[in-house]
Amino acid sequence: MRTKCVGCLGLLLLVFVFHTNYVLAEELKTTPRLEPIDVKVILERVYLDGEVSEEQMDEKIWSMEQFWSKYDQWQVVDIEDTSVVFRKHVDDISPLLKANGYFGITDDGVLTIYYGKPQKYNIIQSFFQLDIGKLESTRHEELKEGIPIRNKDRYVEVLETFKNYTVQEKQAN
Repeated sequence: MRTKCVGCLGLLLLVFVFHTNYVLAEELKTTPRLEPIDVKVILERVYLDGEVSEEQMDEKIWSMEQFWSKYDQWQVVDIEDTSVVFRKHVDDISPLLKANGYFGITDDGVLTIYYGKPQKYNIIQSFFQLDIGKLESTRHEELKEGIPIRNKDRYVEVLETFKNYTVQEKQAN
């Protein structure tokens, strides 16, 4: 019987803590502040190509309700005493790729994105091994020269096109 009481007590304590935090949070939302809270806000944008941009700013919060509504399209990643990190997934390629991203191919046949025209030292991201034997010579030359990305549609189109030329793993018998 004693075990049930300890379990009930733990449950009551949990409900009390949750209720108290909820009441305090609601009070912070609705109570005008006499002094603002200084908070560092970090906004992380995650793009389709995996690139993450980060923007930092300092804010003075007078109303928690206004603060949270300002970032209602963002996901809270981390909250500390004086900072909040928000993240948003952007359905687009990064500004970096739009400005200077090129699809290309490495010497060993891997479809790759480069910063600028394809060269060994400017690789941003690698994807999959291409079967060079299946690849038409014009496609191979395009990749060696570099295919500018510029927008999301072009990014998806090139990935889909070259996915058909991937090396198929040989299955062991």
